[in-house]
Amino acid sequence: MTSAVQETNQVPAAEPGLAPGIDAGLDPSAPHETVWWDPLADMRGPGKPSVDVFMSGTVFLDIVFTGLSTLPAAGTEIWAPGMASCPGGIANLAIAAARLGLRTSLAAGFGDDVYGDFCWETLAGQERVDLSRSRRFAQWHSPVTVSMAVQRDRSMVTHGHNLPISADELVGNPPPSRAVITSVGEGAPDPLLPGWAAQARRGGALVFADAGWDPTGTWDPAVLAALSGCDAFMPNAVEAMSYTRTDTPRAALHTLAKHVPLAVVTCGGDGAMAIDATTGEEAEVPALPVDALDPTGAGDVFGAGLVLGTIAGWPLRHRLLFAGVSAALAVHEFGGSLAAPGWGDIGDWWRRVVAAAATGHGVAAEIRRHYGFLDDLVPRTHVCGVRRAAATIARRSDLTRPR
Repeated sequence: MTSAVQETNQVPAAEPGLAPGIDAGLDPSAPHETVWWDPLADMRGPGKPSVDVFMSGTVFLDIVFTGLSTLPAAGTEIWAPGMASCPGGIANLAIAAARLGLRTSLAAGFGDDVYGDFCWETLAGQERVDLSRSRRFAQWHSPVTVSMAVQRDRSMVTHGHNLPISADELVGNPPPSRAVITSVGEGAPDPLLPGWAAQARRGGALVFADAGWDPTGTWDPAVLAALSGCDAFMPNAVEAMSYTRTDTPRAALHTLAKHVPLAVVTCGGDGAMAIDATTGEEAEVPALPVDALDPTGAGDVFGAGLVLGTIAGWPLRHRLLFAGVSAALAVHEFGGSLAAPGWGDIGDWWRRVVAAAATGHGVAAEIRRHYGFLDDLVPRTHVCGVRRAAATIARRSDLTRPR
């Protein structure tokens, strides 16, 4: 298991919350040390890829209404107790990966409007996502999604237009990286494996694929043939059973394992299961019980955690548990991409579990036993806080307390 170290940088003074790492309550006129956690520190060095994970897709401006007890009936209006704005779409995955310490690069199109400005600045300036392969397009409307969180589910309305160029043209030659993440299936930009992902794999990158939701209900089994170009496939249970024409998640998992080295099926509140042919492991883990406030982006956070654990060489069970707790911490916050946990969040949660277990709390003791591997992973020193989604794109000062 690899160890982690801190990356420290001196940042200039700024208004509270405008620069990563500025702690609430500190003198904003004084420089402050920004501390980032690098879980792959032992894997860095000359000749190693400078990018951990590369991805391409559509960035949306997400406007999330929260706390709704029901959706509005036709011809009526209801008021939402809460609201959040944040980058969405592929940004969910990019931010989740970056907050877990993966050096993340994204190729996406951005409009030249205020929405595009906000998403670009949030990704590049706040979240340290490399956008060197992304482009701004004049007179192109940034895609927008309005998400309404009702109970433990959500409904969405989206408006957008296709990019003026193809994804392969936008990406060009993908950067050398340890892994790439893409989507396959009818709901994905490319139903089968995109050319840039195949090129990245030839360059040595692991290809992680998730499933695009098929709105046609066809679930073309030809997608399974495309998995021969992937190293991992991470569908949810409904997607997995639909593509494999099976009746249970476990049967779907074993069918998928015939097509891809690492097959993972996520089962929501029932946890996740996986088979890794490269290590000979099979594992199934329960979900961490949590009061889910907003499920937006939970699957992306799970995927980012799984990619990190696979790159780092963790045992399969640990990968699934870590990905699950990361997703659980995300759904406990409102705001899609900006609800993704950082290492400070994970460390805070783990220290609370350890403290409660020490007092004899039965549930905490059981969690402590299952997640004991986190003792070797979570940082023991201060890590900079992460921003949560603000109510409007005009507010950029929401910084949590220092972790």
